[in-house]
Parts: sequence; C-alpha cells; structure tokens
Amino acid sequence: MTNRRSFFRKTFLTAGTLSLTSFFQKSLAEDISQALLDLNNLSPEAAAQDEELWRRIQQAYTTSNSIINLNNGGVSPQPKVVQDAANRYYTYCNEAPSYFMWRVLDQGREPLRAKLAHLAGTDPDELAINRNTTEAVNTVIFGLNLKAGDEVILTKYDYPNMMNAWRQRERRDGIVLKWLDFDIPMESDDEVVAKFKAAITPRTKVLHITHMINWTGHIMPVKRLCDLAKANNLYSVVDGAHTFAHLDFKISDLGCDFFGTSLHKWLCAPFGTGLLYINKQKIKDVWPLLASPEGQEDNIRKFENIGTRSFAIEQAIGSAIDFHQAIGSARKEARLKYLKQYWVDQVRDIDKVRFYTSTKPQFSGALFNFGIDGKDAGPVHNSLFSTHKVHTSPVKYEKVNGPRITPHVYTSIYDLDRLVEAIHMAAKV
Repeated sequence: MTNRRSFFRKTFLTAGTLSLTSFFQKSLAEDISQALLDLNNLSPEAAAQDEELWRRIQQAYTTSNSIINLNNGGVSPQPKVVQDAANRYYTYCNEAPSYFMWRVLDQGREPLRAKLAHLAGTDPDELAINRNTTEAVNTVIFGLNLKAGDEVILTKYDYPNMMNAWRQRERRDGIVLKWLDFDIPMESDDEVVAKFKAAITPRTKVLHITHMINWTGHIMPVKRLCDLAKANNLYSVVDGAHTFAHLDFKISDLGCDFFGTSLHKWLCAPFGTGLLYINKQKIKDVWPLLASPEGQEDNIRKFENIGTRSFAIEQAIGSAIDFHQAIGSARKEARLKYLKQYWVDQVRDIDKVRFYTSTKPQFSGALFNFGIDGKDAGPVHNSLFSTHKVHTSPVKYEKVNGPRITPHVYTSIYDLDRLVEAIHMAAKV
C-alpha cells in the first residue's frame, strides 16, 4: 500500500508529470496492450470465449454508446491508435505539404507495401495500394483485353458496383455476361462449382467470384473456383471485400489471378483504403484505369498513378495491421464466428424468423442475414433501431429479405443480447 501511495504521489504531484486525463489514457493503453498479450497465450477457440479479455480490447475503440452498431460490414470503426496515427500524419503534412507529403511520407509506401504483403502472403510487387474494393476490382474489369463475344461468368449475388462495371463493358464492348443463380441459403460447395463449370464454353474468358456474398455472408469455394479457372485457362477475379482480415487465410492460398479488398472494413484501417492483388505473371494483362508512364507494363505500381492522395490515411494502414496482428487472424476469425453463433442460436426457434445464411461454420463468418416471414427487411430494420437502437443494413434483393447483421471484435455480448431482445419484439408485432 505504501508503494501504491508513493507511486500515485509521484505521478500526480511532481511538476511536469502526466495530467489526470493523460494518466488514465496511458493506463487504459497499457491495459489494452496487456489484454492483447494475454489473448496471444490462448488458442483461437479459448480466446473466442474469454469475455473479460475482449471487454478490455473493446476499450481500444471510441464507438458511440447511443447506438449498437451491427453494420460493420459497410465500414468498421478504427481503433484509437489508428485514428491517432492518421491525425498525426495529417498534422505533420500540413506543416509543409509539398515537402512532407512527397519527400517524407511518400517514402513510406514501399515499407507499407511490404507489411501488407506479409499479411496477405504475397510478393510486395503484386500489391497496389488504393481506396477500396470497387476501385481494385473495377481496375481489372475495365483493364482486361476482352472483345465482343468473350464470356464472363458471374452470379446474381455479386456486389452491385462489380455487376454494373461488367454491364458497362457489355454495353461498350459487346462481351457476354452469363448469370448464375443459387438457392438461399447455400450449403453445397459442390453445387456452386458444378454451376460455374457447366457455364464454361470455348468463349469463356473470366470467372468473377465473390469470396463472401455481401447480401448474406455466404463463403464461396474460392480456391476450387480459381482452380477451375486455371484448368480452363480462364482469368479468376476475386472480390474479397468481406473476407480480408475477417477470415484466416492468405491471398496466395486462393490461387486467384486478381483480388481486391477494402481495408476499412474488417482490418479497421482508415476510411477509403484498399488494395489490389495481381499475380505477377498477369500484371502485363491489365491496363490501369489512369494512365501510367511507358515501361511500367509489368510493374504493379502502374495502378497507383492517381495524382495527389491522402498520405496520412495511407500510412495509418500500418497501425491497423499492427492491431490486427496483435489479435491474430485465427483468433479474430474465431471470435467473429463465435459472436455470430451466439445471437443466431438464441433466435433460431423464434416463430417466423428465417435465415438467409447457413449457420454451418464453413459457410459463414460474422456477416449473417435473417428475416421475419411476412415482413420486409426495411420495417424489421426500423423496428430493431426504434426499440433497441440496433443499427443494421436492410437487404431486399433477389431471394433475400432481411437485415444484415455484422458484429466486430468491439461488439459486446450485451450488445448481442439487446439484438436478440429486439428480434423477439419485431417478430411478435
């Protein structure tokens, strides 16, 4: 006790030491750091259920207490350490923008590229840093040399921005789009692969594959589909918006030619950050959206000639990677799946509640969609928010008609208990 009193006396009374506010900020940071260290001593299965540790890690976020945000699939909040990094770099740039942006922070892109490549399991020379999945995948869609009559196989459940890009190429260049449909929920990889395989003809050039369906959270058999593309000498384009830093995998594991993702989703990087992966042998096959100098045909950096960018948020990606790695990809996936299963198990037997996503762990992660028979997604979404301030994403599209629920690592069990209460009320009305 004497030592404790001496510590606090020295901390608060000595001139030039920390203020009360900064002391507790430092104490909180130390507690979060210790929680991350403790987490790394646990297996993914044990870590997923350690509520005390996750409560401490949740303090790394500055999320609102006035709503329960279960739409992290749209964009996720950043831990404060990432916010602080972006703000610090931004302030630094404003001291002399043309000097500190172009001559200092711009020099950090290659170390950042290497750090991202380490996380992705790729060669740094296969990764371009950009703003989001749409930019990444659209770069490939518009950059490939396709001609009238060439076929692209895709599904009705791909992301709208990607479907619209392919439709524009259809109108502009006369390519042929072949749309696949599936039963919802999907629970057979064999059926998915068989449908793609049956659609291939001698004129097929591209398989467009969404790694995790944004409407429902279904995980597609990407490796098998990429192998199918390779066996038929086709390009494989993967939309990985919802899987990178959500599921425990390496891009190199998939065997794809192209992969795009948003880092501001599950990695919790600054808003408007993403990456494009292109197999080194295929870089020359893609024209950049914005012109690059001659001589860059085989250089992944030809996709980064966009003029002035936000160097501050780009460099802060590094802090998001550090935070993610401190948790660990396997432990993060296990926790996210645990959170999904926690609330799903409590509502599966509610009268009129139906699932548009499989509950089997191999087919879904944190992203899940449910509906209430007789009600559209919008009113159900509104009910969840009006009664319990639960923010979701309503989906009424094709065979899906319900709110999309996406918790993240900062989501508490209390938050999910409130979601369950809200679903009970919505189903009774």
